[in-house]
Order: sequence, then C-alpha cells, then structure tokens
Amino acid sequence: MRRTSEPRFDVATVTDCGARPYQQDALVANFSTGEEIGIGVLADGMGGHDGGDVASALVVGRAFAEIRAGFASGATGAVKVGPVLREAVDVANDAVRTRIEADRNLRGMGSTLVACLTIGPDLHWVSVGDSPLYLVRDGLLEQLNEDHSMRPQIEAMAATGMIDAELARNHPDRNQLLSAICGRAIDHVDCRDTPFALRLGDVVIAASDGLQTLSDDEIRRIVASNRQACATDIAQALMQAVKKVALPDQDNVAIMAIKVLSDRPLRTSEPLPRAEMIAPAPAAEEPAVFDAVPIDDAPKPPDAAPAESLERAPDDLERALAL
Repeated sequence: MRRTSEPRFDVATVTDCGARPYQQDALVANFSTGEEIGIGVLADGMGGHDGGDVASALVVGRAFAEIRAGFASGATGAVKVGPVLREAVDVANDAVRTRIEADRNLRGMGSTLVACLTIGPDLHWVSVGDSPLYLVRDGLLEQLNEDHSMRPQIEAMAATGMIDAELARNHPDRNQLLSAICGRAIDHVDCRDTPFALRLGDVVIAASDGLQTLSDDEIRRIVASNRQACATDIAQALMQAVKKVALPDQDNVAIMAIKVLSDRPLRTSEPLPRAEMIAPAPAAEEPAVFDAVPIDDAPKPPDAAPAESLERAPDDLERALAL
C-alpha cells in the first residue's frame, strides 16, 4: 500500500477492571501512519476468571490475525471484505471450541466481538454480542452495529409504555446475550456488505458494555465536548466519567477511540506491514426480535492477582499476533 506522511486516524485505547477483581476485556489496534488499512478488534469475555480472560484473548488474537492475513497479499480492491470478516468470526469461534474441548474446566466460556476494518475512509465491521460500535458526527451519536442482547427489546418496551423507564434501566435481563462466540453455532452476526463512509472530524468508539454505565446522551456529550482533543483525551474522558459514577458492581471497561483526521480518497495498495499491538495506554428503528440463548457467565473466585490493564496481553493473544 502506498505510504504517505499524512495520518488518517488518531487512535487510542484504555481499559479498566472496574469493580471486578480481574480483567476479561481484551483489545488490539493497528492504525499505522501512512497506511491505508487499519484494524481494531475488541472482545468482552464471559465465564468468570477461569474462562473470560482466556476467551477474549483467543477471540481478539485469532480474529485480528485472520483479518490481517486476508489483506496481507494483493491490492485491497481484489479482496472481498465481508467474507474475510465473517471468516475471522468462524476462526475465533473454532479456537474457543478447541480450547474448551482441551480443558473441560473452561466449559461455559465465551466472548463478544467487535472488529473494525478501515480501508481508506471506509469503515467495515463485524460484531457478535453486545459490545457497541458508536459514531459521533456533528454532535450526534449513532450506534452502528446491532446489539445482540435483550437491551433493545427492553428499551422498546419502555418506549411504548409497556414498562416504565426505571424498570427498563434496571431490568435483570437487560444484559442477557442473544449471540456470542462460545464454540457453538453463532446465532447472529452483524456484518454489512456496504462500507460506512467516514468523514473528517468523525469519532468512532468501540467498547465493551462496561461503557454503557453512561447513557448514550452522556457518551455523546463527552465526545462532542472533546471534539478538538486527541483520541487519548477522548478515551480518558469517557473512562473517567464511568469511574465517577462509581457503581459498586461496575463491569470491566475497554474503550477504543478512533478520530478521523483525513477523509481523502483511497490510494493504491500494497501488502500490509506487520501489525503492532496497542494496549492501554439516525432515527431509532424497531429492534429485531431474537430468541435468547443461555450463556454461562457466572463469575468464579480469582486464583491470581487482578489484572489492572492490558499492558501485557495474555499468552493466547501474543501467540496469535505473532502469526
């Protein structure tokens, strides 16, 4: 891919354990200056300390490696993006199944996934689960990807008056997942055939659902008020707002902020470079109705020191990134 000195994106990541004694979120980002392809992958693991961190590391590492390999040879125009992203989901799911078969103590582990791929100014994504992918443009916030949890259905019930807003906010089934990467058949995968065209000044936020301690309007206001700031400041402002709420049961939080610095047209391509891991540092539509699937997310007591960040990725993630 033709290299230039002009950066297209400013990207930052940050994680926090919240009130949990261990970290189950994992992420990786590669948006190198002068390169026309950027990749960001985030996963929120489930299954307690014995499984959640393993699952998220597997999913991030395998999905990232598969997407990168899909564009490692030949021009970007010769590669069909959708099949590459869907294959990344399948490869990650196979890896989780293989690990569970090798260690039955990991039964019930799984993970969400949201993977972003930028080709020039075009944004592609694939997602499974409830990890949100937001766009903030001109002061307005939109969730780009589908939410595969009960949350949209519960909020729709509140909007039509079937239940009150307070019950919707605290509904016990609000975070029940309807689809996840857990080594079995995946019920729902969000992967669009048409890319989303990014514009100068857009901010894309990929996150685990721990960020949704904040309301959509709070996320919008924080990002919009920091629109002149760098991606690091945006990510840190969101994290500090979550911490300020101080929920006694605050979930892990992982945030990837992608600020668009240039929307110039795509230039000619060449193979991807070796990726480097970055670690911390419209009108609402009627939601689709899915059938819930049981997923074991019962936390288990930790047997190791708590992970404060992802300064060092788990072994599964490191091995996959070395492929």
